[in-house]
Amino acid sequence: MLIVRPKVTELLFQVYGRAVHPELFKVHQSRTIERADYSITVDITNAGHVATWRHDGLTLTEVASAANHPLPEKRRMMKWRLHGKQKDRLDCRGGVTYEVAFQLEPVEPAFFWAFQEQLTADVSEHSMLQRFDSSGRMALGAISYINIESRQRRVTVKSFHTFPDDYAIVKVQSQFRLP
Repeated sequence: MLIVRPKVTELLFQVYGRAVHPELFKVHQSRTIERADYSITVDITNAGHVATWRHDGLTLTEVASAANHPLPEKRRMMKWRLHGKQKDRLDCRGGVTYEVAFQLEPVEPAFFWAFQEQLTADVSEHSMLQRFDSSGRMALGAISYINIESRQRRVTVKSFHTFPDDYAIVKVQSQFRLP
């Protein structure tokens, strides 16, 4: 089965105050980290990623996906088109905070290919890398790279999703923090 990305102009970034059913996505890779006070599951999907963080009955889920992807509206707390730069923050019950910064960055072709090569060289035990098939227009396909930095009171998720047909990179940095 050919697995390629949607167009970069079709992307949304959403955050929910609940879990989103995993069967709504084609998951290519998944990683779960359990700490004493929280757990996080991060999935790489066709269009981007899904990160579900849980602490003491509180669930936050961030989703980077295609705009035409059918997702629920119930308990959606943020919804952004992925273009330009954005920052946002949620203050949740119990002093929990969620912060996100993301940007869609169009780049020159030479920088794009060098960046993709660098991502493939940076894989570690704290990261995930998924290569996607070429859309046919470019010789190489897209890449999703996610690095998870887990500490006792916070977790930071840094993700990079490349879009070769548009020479564009989506960068997302999220932090889930306990008080």
